Amino acid sequence: MERDMDNNKPELKYSVIKSASVVESVKDWIIDQLISGSLRPGSKLPTEAELCANMGASRNSVREAIKQLEAYGVVYIKRAEGTFVNDSFEPKMLSPVLYSLILQNNRWEDFVDLRRAIDIGTLYVLMGKPLGEEQITQLREALLALEAAVSCGSLDVVKITEADCNFHNVIISLTENPQLKTLSEYINRITVPSREKTTETVIAGGEIDSYIRLHRQMFHVIEQGDKAGIERAVLDHYVFWERYSD
Repeated sequence: MERDMDNNKPELKYSVIKSASVVESVKDWIIDQLISGSLRPGSKLPTEAELCANMGASRNSVREAIKQLEAYGVVYIKRAEGTFVNDSFEPKMLSPVLYSLILQNNRWEDFVDLRRAIDIGTLYVLMGKPLGEEQITQLREALLALEAAVSCGSLDVVKITEADCNFHNVIISLTENPQLKTLSEYINRITVPSREKTTETVIAGGEIDSYIRLHRQMFHVIEQGDKAGIERAVLDHYVFWERYSD
């Protein structure tokens, strides 16, 4: 079945490459077409010959650009048919953004601020969506799983952190917003080490009860649709991470 069924998409706008990095220019052009809607998920890319002719690029440069975009999960190659824009999310799509975050000289406070901003925004999004009992139950089960993880005789930092991440992932999933989910994935992978350290310090300080209370507070804000309580719940929730991360 032909993947590109939309005949109303905007026309592709070519530009002759002037940059010293031809490969980067070809990649940027393809990404720009995705942003503008000229290329869409499932669309077939112009042929190698068309890209070369319209952009003044060599075959080797075009092939390398496509190869890199394929490695990032942006496009895939179907033998005898051509190159297509991916129409589903793949974990490897995270890699370029993850690398850029890792290589920057970030302070942990920067990630706390970003994560907090995401949580506040997420809760406001949820306030505008009617959540059914099934969704509330899903979040309640994630909270109960976290409570179970901290109730074990020997507290396992990794399991507690995984349960904490799952609780927040469920909150994100309730928005049904793929952009929020993707952004959250970036931050989760970067911040796991500092979250584990925070969990260790919470355990050492005998503050598990407060840790769980803050998660319950966030759950109740969502369950009750308490828009006025959003910022307080999130600010309180990050007190341990702010205090203990480095």
